[in-house]
Amino acid sequence: MPDSNPLRDFAIDVVRQLTEAGFIAMWAGGCVRDFMRGRVPKDYDVATNATPQEVRKVFGRRKTLAVGESFGVIIVLGPNKATGQVEVATFRSEGEYTDGRRPDSVVFCTPEEDAARRDFTINGMFFDPLTETLHDFVGGEQDLGEGIVRAIGNPHDRMTEDKLRMLRAVRFAATMDFRLDDETAAAVKRMADEIRVVSWERITQELKRMLVDDHRERAMRLCHELALLEIILPELAPVLGEPSTINPQPSTNWWHTLHVLGNLERPSFELAMAALLLSVPSPQSQSKRQHQQQGTVRAVCRRLKLSNDETERITWLVTHLHNFDEAPSLTLSQLKRLLVHDFATDLLTLARRLALAEQRDASGLDFAVEYLADTPREVLDPPELLSGSDLQEMGLQPGPEFKQILTTVRDFQLNEQISSREEAVELVERVIGGETA
Repeated sequence: MPDSNPLRDFAIDVVRQLTEAGFIAMWAGGCVRDFMRGRVPKDYDVATNATPQEVRKVFGRRKTLAVGESFGVIIVLGPNKATGQVEVATFRSEGEYTDGRRPDSVVFCTPEEDAARRDFTINGMFFDPLTETLHDFVGGEQDLGEGIVRAIGNPHDRMTEDKLRMLRAVRFAATMDFRLDDETAAAVKRMADEIRVVSWERITQELKRMLVDDHRERAMRLCHELALLEIILPELAPVLGEPSTINPQPSTNWWHTLHVLGNLERPSFELAMAALLLSVPSPQSQSKRQHQQQGTVRAVCRRLKLSNDETERITWLVTHLHNFDEAPSLTLSQLKRLLVHDFATDLLTLARRLALAEQRDASGLDFAVEYLADTPREVLDPPELLSGSDLQEMGLQPGPEFKQILTTVRDFQLNEQISSREEAVELVERVIGGETA
């Protein structure tokens, strides 16, 4: 065993207490996979022949949560935050999956039967940390050594039980840099359309995990190859081509998207998602392009059940991506507003990666980057000269004009046409008098 780890030590203790109470208990699933690969598991699951009631009796009701007792699952709480918690599940086989997501019923069973109902061989192993013994009834150790993601038993049956397993197969193959077993891949591609029965929240969770991983480009290639991407993101269908197009031509928008995705360094989900949506078709006119892209991207984000903050960030990045192309011709106020925006760093990153992918002139982007480097922050984003309160003191009543007047004052300030409160007040008086706009 490696050096002490509070979470792992607690997971060992859970197995020990169940074993001392006369039950079979072992680590199960993903934690065994990670442990066998020399990785530190993020969480631990324990499988046992103890029933949920017996598990609660061993650890005490105050130290357990019956979050899935009908499915044989009990949470055992650790003594402190560092030890976390361990999910303990009774060995079980499962009935029909009529909703394509969860079993209609479960039957407690043997470890061998429990392993047979799991998704992939690499996730179907058990490990006894007390004796350091691996129990492998499905060939997971060999597949793990050979780098293969293979469904347990009949791939079609496994995908039918829970349609999300199609995306999980892609994620495991991509993030672990494994090969997807041919029969498993064929089953996914044949059933791809059935991913529609899975809730968007679950689909998005898998998508997020793929896009923030270093292998995000391969994950999206696999999603396309297996006909999943055009169903999850139909807005991309016009640029994807046939699913058999594993290696798109460098001149295509989809190739540019993949190139950008692959060259992002540890991106946030929002940045990676914006990169994925770069090739959403749009009109040539910039104003029309921004308007249509904004609507399309927002629709995608709503469908994926993203938060308002995620939606705003992704939408802003996609719709402002090409603004830097025209940086030299922008007014100072337009350029400064762009460069001091909260998402400006992501926008610059995205614009640079796209320019490299398209191998096109990046003089506009270079101009913006140089201006940003050469201009002091107090010039880029100086304190505002007037506020709404100032306008009220001038006798103006709050209303729609407030924002317009304050925006005009800010534009003059950023354009370096005014620099003092007195000049700002004079400008407002001129605006009210209709002398300027």
